Amino acid sequence: MRSSIFLIALVLAVLISLVSGAAVDKKKKHTTTTKKHTTTKKHTTTTKKHTTTTTKKHTTTTTTKKPTTTTTHAITTAVPTTTAAHTTTTRTTSASPLPSVKPGKSGQTGAIWDASNFCIFLPPGYGGDIAENEDRAVAFCTKDNVYGATKARVLPSGFIQSAHFVSNPSKGYVQITGRMDRSKYGLSPKDGGGQYDMRAPVGATCAGYASFVQLTEPDAQIYCIRCCKNKSDCPVNRSTYGCKSVLGGDYS
Repeated sequence: MRSSIFLIALVLAVLISLVSGAAVDKKKKHTTTTKKHTTTKKHTTTTKKHTTTTTKKHTTTTTTKKPTTTTTHAITTAVPTTTAAHTTTTRTTSASPLPSVKPGKSGQTGAIWDASNFCIFLPPGYGGDIAENEDRAVAFCTKDNVYGATKARVLPSGFIQSAHFVSNPSKGYVQITGRMDRSKYGLSPKDGGGQYDMRAPVGATCAGYASFVQLTEPDAQIYCIRCCKNKSDCPVNRSTYGCKSVLGGDYS
């Protein structure tokens, strides 16, 4: 009797064990299925990665614009330079190179080389009348030792106010015209002036030229002198006409 009960209990134990094992196997299978489902999630993740990669590639595609270069052109406006004429000094036209000259009479040889180197004739004494000293006038130069003007005196400082030099190579003459300050040599404002030329003062010459004519007008405070190769270009027969009529020129 006891052996039968023991056998039945053993059979039950084996059945229970089998049932338990089957349950465990079923759970394992279910777990495996779940894990496979998890693998599907990994595939989903992979898809996301693929999507991300595609998106990044699209995002990183850029359009390169050519740089815009702006060229600034510097505009230079040339302003013409105007050189004013020296109304109180000289006109800068130059004469030809200094020629060889024969020594003239000491103190009575004038010269015209340019607006800074020339001589005119004046009375020998301070304040002398122009016409009354036609026979005694002497040469006065803008500086000491002007070429060709032997032992000429030097003009008082400030006497020459302006000097305009003209050279006419075709006719062979040179001239100076301009303004003076009569007070620097004591000339009278009532002195209407006069003319000096080759005949008066006696022996007067202009270095390097055949003839000369000079008019001096203290009342108008102007003077003019021309030295000529040809005597016809130095008119000496119009002594009462004044500088502007006889020689023309600039008196500014």
